[in-house]
Amino acid sequence: MKATITVLAGDGIGPEVTHAAVSLMEVIGARSGHQFKFQEALFGGCAIDAEGDPFPPATLKQCESSDAVLLGAVGGPKWSDPSARVRPEQGLLKLRKHFELFANLRPVKAYPALAQFAPLRADLLEGVDILFVRELTGGIYFGARQEQGESGTAWDTLEYSVGEVERVAHVAFRAAQRRSHRVTSVDKANILATSRLWQRTVTRMAADYPDVKLDHMLVDAFAMQMLRTPNRYDVVVTENMFGDILTDESAVLAGSLGMLPSASLGKGTFGVYEPIHGSAPDIAGQGIANPVGTILSAAMLLRYSLNLEEEAQKLEHAVEGAIRDGARTKDVAGQGEKALSTTEFAEAVKARL
Repeated sequence: MKATITVLAGDGIGPEVTHAAVSLMEVIGARSGHQFKFQEALFGGCAIDAEGDPFPPATLKQCESSDAVLLGAVGGPKWSDPSARVRPEQGLLKLRKHFELFANLRPVKAYPALAQFAPLRADLLEGVDILFVRELTGGIYFGARQEQGESGTAWDTLEYSVGEVERVAHVAFRAAQRRSHRVTSVDKANILATSRLWQRTVTRMAADYPDVKLDHMLVDAFAMQMLRTPNRYDVVVTENMFGDILTDESAVLAGSLGMLPSASLGKGTFGVYEPIHGSAPDIAGQGIANPVGTILSAAMLLRYSLNLEEEAQKLEHAVEGAIRDGARTKDVAGQGEKALSTTEFAEAVKARL
């Protein structure tokens, strides 16, 4: 197979973790007889500095000519003014909207070897394996808004259509059919009209998937229960902002934000793959960032965009093996344990491929 992958390393620790992931994909490609071409482009804060645009036209063109995108992270103190006219996060929204990447898959898995680093009791983490399906191109992040004016008020619009809910719900139900046949739909239907539309639509669609059990939960109740009994959930589908918040909360189940990958998908095979963590400017350049989330995002890229399931599993098993054998970066290293650098961790994974 020949594939072109655009690497948007971004800001902060982005270049460090994407380099680690690319190095492992190169090994996968060489050993499996695939030709992966990696092309880099500016994106985020570094693109603002160079081009005045977080998602320059040249970067867009490169993304359009590729089979998938591997993204590091964007943002940092230099560009953190929320009232600035141009911000790194605008590039993310434009990227998702341009390619209609409406489904964001965020798997959350608890590793027994890392249970001590989670703030929950180890017994609560047994068997935790959740797939969040977050709607990504609708909701309040993309609605009409008004910045503060002379009246001293500002507003944002939360809007969903039946079609937007249907297409992301299909992704969740189909994923559940390949897993444990359970879907939990999270909303705020007791308050929000959009959530009532969401709940009605998902309930109606469940009739097309009689082998899948559907439950509904209010977002505040789910946020609590996910920490009390996380192993009761399998596939969780929810709207854009709720999904953003809940998946960051779920990082406590894995022990660190650095452990969690994601895939943003549309109707075709093109996708954007990135860890859910931020640019972590406080540790940028130190070589200590946890690359697991990015490496596992690369595995999702192999699975969903390149249809290389065997190679994806090999990479995931190599990561699990490295962790099981004691490979740790600083964020998940216990007292007295040796903390590996970003590159050293990638080498530990490489040794298990």
